[in-house]
Amino acid sequence: MLKAKKKISKRELKQDTLITTLVKAENFFTQYKQYIYYTAVGVIVLIIVAFVYSNNRKADEEKATMELTKINPMFQADQYETAIKGIPEKNIMGLQKIVNNYGSSESGEHAKIYLANCYYATGKIDEALKYYEDFGGSPLELKAAALAGAASCYEYKKDYKRAAELFEKAGNKYSSIPSASENLINAARNYGLIGDKERAKMLLKKVKTEYPQSTEARDVDRLIALLPS
Repeated sequence: MLKAKKKISKRELKQDTLITTLVKAENFFTQYKQYIYYTAVGVIVLIIVAFVYSNNRKADEEKATMELTKINPMFQADQYETAIKGIPEKNIMGLQKIVNNYGSSESGEHAKIYLANCYYATGKIDEALKYYEDFGGSPLELKAAALAGAASCYEYKKDYKRAAELFEKAGNKYSSIPSASENLINAARNYGLIGDKERAKMLLKKVKTEYPQSTEARDVDRLIALLPS
């Protein structure tokens, strides 16, 4: 006579399911433990690298700020060559070395604008252009300065079309900063030099309309009259 099957209780069913799950997990770990180990190690390495990188960025920012503060008086005094090279015997790092060592930090990015200005002032236009175009800092004023600086380099090289485009971009994209009206005036001048009188006139009128209190607005009518016919 067949015996009746024993009814499995809910508790026993749960225990059986748990045991099955544990066995499967153990088998999975045994089969893939090498990959799991490498994945875990990889995550830990990434965390360590991120921590070290963050600390290095902070340290670079502090060093760049300190060095920029030390060299700033030379820049403000128009001692451009000294500002570029620094004064090694006084442990004052020049702008070139600050950029080379800490160029990826925010203060290092600021130093690029100072360095580009120094090169422009000493007639090294290609070097100036290189650092204006390499700028990647965040302040709007310096972003506009980088565009306007590059534009000035192109104007110096008689590429008036490129100069006009960059001055216009600086004036329009960063319209809220004080140099916006000056950049638009400079764009108009360069458009005038390539014979684009209408665009030059449009930008001049924009200065008069949108920046009526600016110094540049006072000269708009005179500048329009000077445009080539």
